[in-house]
Amino acid sequence: MTTKAAQTIQILDYLKAGNSITPLDALRKFGCMRLGARIYDLKQAGHVINTLMVKDEKSGARYACYSLVSID
Repeated sequence: MTTKAAQTIQILDYLKAGNSITPLDALRKFGCMRLGARIYDLKQAGHVINTLMVKDEKSGARYACYSLVSID
């Protein structure tokens, strides 16, 4: 399995467990430096993923926080 495919599966499993993920989380947990690309892959596979843009209070930097939308 390629690193890309492995990371995509790991990220999906993490989101399915009810967690949200940021680029820093993805780097620390899965060694993924391109979370946006993995999220794109998951969306293309039919998963509904919410994107929330967050602004860091200290630095002013903006980053995405992704979560899986549960469809019952």
